[in-house]
Amino acid sequence: MSDTPDQQDLPDIDPDADINEPRLWRSVGWTARVIKNDDDEGWAVAMIKDGEAEPALIGPWTMGRNKKDPKPLDTNAFNTLVKTASEVLRRHEQQLHAQLHKSVMVSTDTAEFEVLLDIVPDEDDPYAMLTARDGYGEQLAQVRVAPNFKLTRATASTWIANDFRKPNQ
Repeated sequence: MSDTPDQQDLPDIDPDADINEPRLWRSVGWTARVIKNDDDEGWAVAMIKDGEAEPALIGPWTMGRNKKDPKPLDTNAFNTLVKTASEVLRRHEQQLHAQLHKSVMVSTDTAEFEVLLDIVPDEDDPYAMLTARDGYGEQLAQVRVAPNFKLTRATASTWIANDFRKPNQ
């Protein structure tokens, strides 16, 4: 007979329950884990958003009073880490959005246009959509272009002048 209990003998543990341990803290969709810093004698903290495989943030962690063990996590430290990690993710999302979505305004003798380039980073078939809107936001034209299409005022003006025909790439 085995000394280890069967899985059914273990108490039900809620995988979403908050954890408040000195080196592991989980709450509000985030997990903070204090880990040994392999690069030196110190400690680091990794912040992982629920559902993500990789940490959003890894940073140095304070040594405890004995200068050997890490300082235990607490509510204030965890809240600060959540705020910092959330800001890192927000900035990353903003940067990614800026890379995938561009727009320029073009004025002609007769109208003003907003030209947008929305890149679709599909693994098998990446592409971009070039869209023209009038001053009221109404879509006037849309064509599929290469994902490396360079949207500038000049390329947008040329596209408009060519009656929104698909640009040569």
